[in-house]
Amino acid sequence: MSLTPFPLFSQFLSSQRRQQTMANPSLCLLFLLSLLTPALISSSPVQDPELVVQEVHRAINASRRKLGYLSCGTGNPIDDCWRCDPNWEKNRQRLADCAIGFGKNAIGGRDGKIYVVTDSGNDDPVNPRPGTLRHAVIQEEPLWIIFARDMTIQLKEELIMNSFKTIDGRGASVHIAGGPCITIQYVTNIIIHGLHIHDCKQGGNAMVRDSPKHFGWRTVSDGDGVSIFGGTHVWVDHNSLSNCNDGLVDAIHGSSAITISNNYMTHHDKVMLLGHSDSYTQDKNMQVTIAFNHFGEGLVQRMPRCRHGYFHVVNNDYTHWEMYAIGGSANPTINSQGNRFVAPDIRFSKEVTKHEDAPESEWKHWNWRSEGDLLMNGAFFTASGAGASSSYARASSLGARPSSLVGTITVGAGALGCRKGARC
Repeated sequence: MSLTPFPLFSQFLSSQRRQQTMANPSLCLLFLLSLLTPALISSSPVQDPELVVQEVHRAINASRRKLGYLSCGTGNPIDDCWRCDPNWEKNRQRLADCAIGFGKNAIGGRDGKIYVVTDSGNDDPVNPRPGTLRHAVIQEEPLWIIFARDMTIQLKEELIMNSFKTIDGRGASVHIAGGPCITIQYVTNIIIHGLHIHDCKQGGNAMVRDSPKHFGWRTVSDGDGVSIFGGTHVWVDHNSLSNCNDGLVDAIHGSSAITISNNYMTHHDKVMLLGHSDSYTQDKNMQVTIAFNHFGEGLVQRMPRCRHGYFHVVNNDYTHWEMYAIGGSANPTINSQGNRFVAPDIRFSKEVTKHEDAPESEWKHWNWRSEGDLLMNGAFFTASGAGASSSYARASSLGARPSSLVGTITVGAGALGCRKGARC
């Protein structure tokens, strides 16, 4: 397959970015901070979580300082990194420098060209047409993928992504719905931002292309909104997800270095699975940050359900669940900090946690803690394990803000209604 020309303006963005950075002191500061980001991107687990925590503390402190003179400041360090810029549309790729948590090194297509999706139909899983989303995501080079207008894309088979890609829905209302959805399989450096992902179906028993040079037979897929299978350095941010066949966001089979942030999740049963199975021990190195999300109406369970690895659940707003909010099996480490848990009125569903597939004599040794969480309407969190802070070093990825601020931090969760020429 050949890559036909599509709108490119990376050189223009580069010059504009320099001019605006020097003209705006706050952007200048952020630009200088971005230069400190390690250039080497590794797919191994984060080796020194304390450094991650220190970096995010600095980002949060900068956000607090900006509250004094930027009316759009929320104290959410991701949003305050880019949403205050009225020229965000000309500086799209700066978003890649705003990630935090275990997925903070996910640069997506930051260093590549802009690809504009113009064709919302004509999905051909084997020979995708130029201008379609599928044609964009399978390319070998880094790409920052945006959309020419509002569109709904109904895929015929899974959208199998290649490495170093960003799908950026800002500036348009982009729905991926009614068919199979996004698969991130054995690739790295992926950003999924600003999409409405819903009503995802199973696919498979079909040929699907995953690069310009290769297509192959796909067995039946689960029907997840976003499926991360052996993927590393992945950031899923500011999406609205609901009503999929299996999970909304699932990460399995050795996936790691993931941040799931600022998403609005609704109307779904099994929301988020992190870890393939109790017997799949390769997930022991999994590290996932779940931050600033709103778990909203119509949700039942698995927010998330964890196995084996290290999970930092921080400053999320849990306003609805029917069975439980956070669960797990196979000795995961769960670090819950600064969340707001509003229990349902159902008498026997007040417990936030569910220790699964093990007797108490076993799960009482699993490291699960609640620190600074706001527990409302009778909600209660069953902690377990030794409780020593050292036990949570590999499950710490950012500094939690007070749970009393969760409403403000998460008020913009989900896909944003960004329009060109105005703050987002």
